[in-house]
Amino acid sequence: MMKDFDLTTLRLFVAVCDARSIARVAALENTVPSAISKRLSKLESDLGTPLFQRISRGVHPTGAGQTLLEHARRILESTRQATLDVAAYTEGTTGVVWLIANSSLVAGDLHRDISSFLKTPAHAALSVRLEEQSTPQAVLALREGSAMLAVLWDRVDTAGLQTLPYRSDHLAVVTSRGHPLAKRTQLRIEECLEFEHIGMRSTRAVESVLERRRVIPAQSVRYRMEVSNFEGALRAVGDELGICIAPREVAEPLSEAFKLAVIPLAEPWAQRHYVICFMDAHALSPASRLLVDHLASVAGVPRPS
Repeated sequence: MMKDFDLTTLRLFVAVCDARSIARVAALENTVPSAISKRLSKLESDLGTPLFQRISRGVHPTGAGQTLLEHARRILESTRQATLDVAAYTEGTTGVVWLIANSSLVAGDLHRDISSFLKTPAHAALSVRLEEQSTPQAVLALREGSAMLAVLWDRVDTAGLQTLPYRSDHLAVVTSRGHPLAKRTQLRIEECLEFEHIGMRSTRAVESVLERRRVIPAQSVRYRMEVSNFEGALRAVGDELGICIAPREVAEPLSEAFKLAVIPLAEPWAQRHYVICFMDAHALSPASRLLVDHLASVAGVPRPS
């Protein structure tokens, strides 16, 4: 039976993986190498698999060791953050809200709604940590209990979770102002396929919608360039490298700065609706409930009971 992880052992394990040397870590920790070796050997015994390859100049993590390393970093970071969050209460800061949302929301209305929440004088002692994840990842985090609150696309399966309506957005075609499509007042997706697109690694607005709606094969979209976020995509569009599909609510505020034309998609699926999502309203922290109340109020829906 697997025993609980010891945080000190995990910290030393990560340090040894990074340094590739038990002796070097022992010197930094002001201890003897045998003490660290004993901890690591016990960890290997508990897991039932070697975590290191012993080589002439030190050690190197095995495949199992690399897997544990990824988890260990997250565990140690979560522990560090928990310590900071609890300290916030003792220092009178009282209230940290963790919120997960997808990139469309982070770049658009949600960011502005959180800003208005934090600027409210009554919320001066609160802070929000906004983490960007895809909608399926956010739902999984809620169900596993690693997250308490998310704002996500309502087309995902939220069975077993509680939801409140939030805002909507509308997908649009974004072009440079000299592009052949720039003068159109609306477009169908088929009209965009002959042009090269700018893709975003953090979001696949086109593919995800087309796949769900089975409108056209997602591989019909040809990408000229791929970037990490909406701002990078809009800059590339302004530089006439291609067109992109983005929420109108994200693109329009930047249209003057980047000289863009924003043309709504005339498709029934282009209007997307979002929900505030949590496992149990009564299990939310007081700070989280305040944020839910605020997001629900700006969306014009009743507060959770």
